[in-house]
Amino acid sequence: MPSAARLLEFLQVATVLGSVLTVLRLLTSGLFRRYRIFFAYFIFNVLYMTTFLVLARLKGLPGGDGSSSNLYFYVFYYSEPIIILFYILVVVELYSLVLERYKGLYTLGRWAMYGAVVIASTISLVSLLPKIAPATPEPSKRLMYEYAAERGVDFALVIFILLIVWFLSRYPVPLSQNVVVHTAIYSVFFLSNTLVLLVRTLFGYQSGDAVNLILSAISAVCVMAWWLLLSAKGEEVRIHEPQLRPESEERILQQLDLLNATLLKVSRK
Repeated sequence: MPSAARLLEFLQVATVLGSVLTVLRLLTSGLFRRYRIFFAYFIFNVLYMTTFLVLARLKGLPGGDGSSSNLYFYVFYYSEPIIILFYILVVVELYSLVLERYKGLYTLGRWAMYGAVVIASTISLVSLLPKIAPATPEPSKRLMYEYAAERGVDFALVIFILLIVWFLSRYPVPLSQNVVVHTAIYSVFFLSNTLVLLVRTLFGYQSGDAVNLILSAISAVCVMAWWLLLSAKGEEVRIHEPQLRPESEERILQQLDLLNATLLKVSRK
């Protein structure tokens, strides 16, 4: 097995191990109750990655051995929509944790995100239609549609993740250490996945090996960081950033409270 392939497999195994350890950390600390979608995603991710590691080693499957088999393709094809749905729900959950004191802002942002996801996915799918030749095999067409939808979803979610990061850097809202850590790690994790999809779109699969190695390394580091940094004590530690003068902080928080109250009134009408 080439050294690059060995390194890739090692990183994938490390990601699975880190994911299992993160699941155990969330269970033993009780954090799975607060981070429900994130916890469910990790359970799915362990099953998802383990399945591909096993399939990659199987021989004599219909269509070819390992990753060239029909089974590998269909497991990938039907799993991707679930992964996309998890990405959306994890961002919504993250958004709700950051804005849990501001339900009006959260409600407005959530519906804006859903609308952006639908619009961006539709535009991405429509832009793909002229590029699909009538002779394109049906499985390839379906995969192209899936990638187009994923590009649209990723684009919309990137905007909202950046908005979350901007909000944390701009407003002095006290948050638990876990929420801040989770936001930082997930931002790196998701943005790296999105960047990989962009590279594949621009340069095709000839860049696949190098891109897969980079993505696998980032994923392994992220899951290990979640395992090491999330804790029950992290829910008690409050982080209060950015540092502002008391009068400026009070004024900004009053503006947030006023905007939140206004949005809550509008949403109840």
